[in-house]
Amino acid sequence: MDHSGIHRLINALGYAGLVPFVVLAALLWLVTPDLHPFVALALATYGAVVLSFLGGIHWGIGLRYAALQESGYRLHLVWGAVIAPLAWLTILMPAFAGLPLLGLLALACYGVDRWTWPQAGLAHWLPLRFRLTLVATLSCLIGAAGT
Repeated sequence: MDHSGIHRLINALGYAGLVPFVVLAALLWLVTPDLHPFVALALATYGAVVLSFLGGIHWGIGLRYAALQESGYRLHLVWGAVIAPLAWLTILMPAFAGLPLLGLLALACYGVDRWTWPQAGLAHWLPLRFRLTLVATLSCLIGAAGT
């Protein structure tokens, strides 16, 4: 596959991953109140899974750095391990509190990526990461407002 094909695939998968965020946030405004807990849990759980995936990217970077005996591997491994339990905590909270916290954690993940990805040769993906983070964060905030 040529580089343009890889870029198209990554962009398509990234944007497709936003569909559950947007749909579930909208549903919190459209469904009857008796369905709110289920939809809010679905949104929070999906968000926590996505943040765990982002932590996994850091594990991959950290393992690569460690294999090459390069510095920086600890930061990636620790951050990759910390974000999943933090995201999990948002699922345990009431949606009006957990969803905004999830949005803040998504912003924190972007901040860490913005700081660390250039050294890993991934800076060219930061504009996509920003757009994905923006929509995911807004979805969490809009969803929380709908609870």
